[in-house]
Amino acid sequence: MKTSIWWWFSTVVSAVLIFVLIQLWSQMNRYEIDPTQLVDSAAVDSYLMQNWESIDHAGAADDGPLIKIPTGIFIQSLKFFNSTEVNLSGYIWQRYSDGVHDALKPAPGVAGFILPEQVQSGDGVEPREVYRIRQGDEEVIGWYFEATLRQPFDYFFYPFDHKTVWVRMWPQQFARNVVLVPDFSAYRATGLSDVFGIENEIVLGAWERENTFFDFKPTCYDTNFGINNYVGQTGFPELYYNFVIKRKASNAFIVYLLPLFLVAALLFSAILTITAKPKLLEMHGFNTTGVLGTCSVLFFVVLLAHIQLREEFAASSIVYMEYFYFLMYAMLVVVAANTYLFSIGAAVPLKIVHYRDNLIPKLLFWPALLLSMIIITAYVLWVVGPTQERSLHECADSAGPASAYQQGAPESRSMAGTGVVTKLLQQYGRRDDVTGSI
Repeated sequence: MKTSIWWWFSTVVSAVLIFVLIQLWSQMNRYEIDPTQLVDSAAVDSYLMQNWESIDHAGAADDGPLIKIPTGIFIQSLKFFNSTEVNLSGYIWQRYSDGVHDALKPAPGVAGFILPEQVQSGDGVEPREVYRIRQGDEEVIGWYFEATLRQPFDYFFYPFDHKTVWVRMWPQQFARNVVLVPDFSAYRATGLSDVFGIENEIVLGAWERENTFFDFKPTCYDTNFGINNYVGQTGFPELYYNFVIKRKASNAFIVYLLPLFLVAALLFSAILTITAKPKLLEMHGFNTTGVLGTCSVLFFVVLLAHIQLREEFAASSIVYMEYFYFLMYAMLVVVAANTYLFSIGAAVPLKIVHYRDNLIPKLLFWPALLLSMIIITAYVLWVVGPTQERSLHECADSAGPASAYQQGAPESRSMAGTGVVTKLLQQYGRRDDVTGSI
């Protein structure tokens, strides 16, 4: 068969593999709606009835019927400080009905909620009351807040990762049968695909809004915090406001993946110069030292880019894009070995090296590279990803009841000790800022 036909075949195969790879990336970048979303008051009442009110809480204090405090939130700004801390600012409000919440209504200047995952930050401020408005038989109190929250984000699928940033809210009345519920009446729409409670023009940098929702996650503490018959030790519903953001993958492609493709193109150009024909030798100036030198230079280019990527996720395990760097290291070694074996005439029985002036390695370069990328992507998408999700659900199921609503529960326990101590001190009159000293 003519050499030109083989080159056409290699080109067609490479084009098909590129198409398959793009389809896998599109699937990896798809967001699936969280099934635990609370979309209206009926969903809230159903959850509370099934997972709290209808359950016999043996040993818990009889604090009367469950009291619900409608609570809403609006996020105005968001900034990632690093891979585990995010800074938020916005407004939180609560509705207090006459005759229902009289004993629970906070005094002026006192917040009716606590953000247990807040960590001390230099520019952080305590929640500040900004309005207290009487509307019929209820009073609406709103606070401005600024908080740095520490949360364990997963960057494994970078650059096709979605981040769910949550705001975990506790009622000020720590030891009572009081639960915060979403104030759905304050939002225009709260359906499964609606985005609400966040500024439309918010500046997210390398991120874009994907979804927002409320949900409950049950508590599971191994202590009663010194409170006899503490009602919230196990299975008590905590309110979470979640907003999902999606990374703009184009930025990561330009910074980290485009250099790899350029390195691959230069490496392919180097392997094309490999020849034993005198006329082509004179034309291309091929020599083993030159190709090996090119491989060495390209190795340091890949290494520096890899170091830059690893520094960005120093606290994380290997991310998806790093596998492509490992693949490029392997390609550099293979090209260097192929060049050396061909130039010294070694391993003559290996036709893959010497057939038609090293034609087979040249034809297989792009198909082999792209096929390897597809295998890596498929492995991450269908093997590693589901394994991580199963592990997360197993951890969540072991944390307490209502496992259907516990997705992400293990991650939500970061800095819980700090939040619990802060809550206890605030509940019993000590409002010192103790977060930074724990």
